Amino acid sequence: MSHAGSAGARRARLGAISFLNTRPLMYGLEEDESLFDIVYDVPSACADALSAGTIDVGLIPAVEYARHGGGLIVPELAIGAVGEVLTVRLFYRGELGRIQRIAADTSSRTSVALLRVLLQAKYGITPEFVPAPPDLDAMLYGADAALLIGDPVLPLVESGRDDAGRHSLDLGREWNEFTGLPFVFAFWAGAEGALSAVQVARLQRARHEGEQHLPEIAAAFQRERAGSAELYERYLRDHICYDLGEQQMAGLREFYRLAFAQGIIPEIPPLRFYPNP
Repeated sequence: MSHAGSAGARRARLGAISFLNTRPLMYGLEEDESLFDIVYDVPSACADALSAGTIDVGLIPAVEYARHGGGLIVPELAIGAVGEVLTVRLFYRGELGRIQRIAADTSSRTSVALLRVLLQAKYGITPEFVPAPPDLDAMLYGADAALLIGDPVLPLVESGRDDAGRHSLDLGREWNEFTGLPFVFAFWAGAEGALSAVQVARLQRARHEGEQHLPEIAAAFQRERAGSAELYERYLRDHICYDLGEQQMAGLREFYRLAFAQGIIPEIPPLRFYPNP
C-alpha cells in the first residue's frame, strides 16, 4: 500500500469512484484542494491503485480489503444496503439452479464475490464466471446469466420490467434475506498515517452534507445522463446506506467468514480504523 507518514502537511491522494452512489460521500471534497488530490475510477481499479501506492486512500471494494492485507478504514463511512440495493443484480433466463456460466461485470470485485457466496451458500450452485464489459444483451448472448452493477443498471430498473422470460436477483435483498444483516460493498481505506485527523473529519463531514443535498445530486446526475431524477434521488435515499455501524460491521464480518470458507479470500481480516475525530 501507499507509504505512511505525516499527513498533516500534505494533500492525500484520494481514489474515488465515478458511480452515482458515491457522490454523497464526495460532496464538496473537490473544493478542498488543500486536503485532497482526487482521482476517479471504477472500484476494482481504485483497489489496484491503493495496492500499488499510486493513491493514499481509496474507496475500495470490501473484498479487496481482505485480499490486500487490510490497512485502516475511515470510521462511520461506507457504501452499503439494508435490503434491496437496486444496482447490483444478476439477470438470467430459465431456472436459477441451472445456471452454469455467468458473464460478470468486473468493475466491482465485491459484487462478484458476494454473488459467488450467495449462489453456493443459498442455492448450492457454483457456476463458472467469465469477465465481460457491462452490456447486458451481449453478456446474456454468451452466458446463462449476467452480473451487472452500478449506473448501467439504473435504466433497466427505471423501465420497470424486463424482457419476457428474463429474471433478476437483487443481491442486496438476497444477502439481507439470507443473513438478516446489511451488506457493505465499499469503504474508504488506506495506509496507516495516510490521513490526518482533519482529513478524516472532512471525509465524514462530506457524507453528512451530501445526505442533506440528495435532490441536487440526483438532478445534477440527471443532467449528465438523462433518465429520472426522481429515481436517482429515491435510489440514494432509500436503497444506499452510508453508515458503517455495528450492524454493518457484523454484516461485513459474516461476508468475510463465508468468503473465507469458500476460498474467495485468503484470511478473515481484522477491521482496523483510523482514529475517529
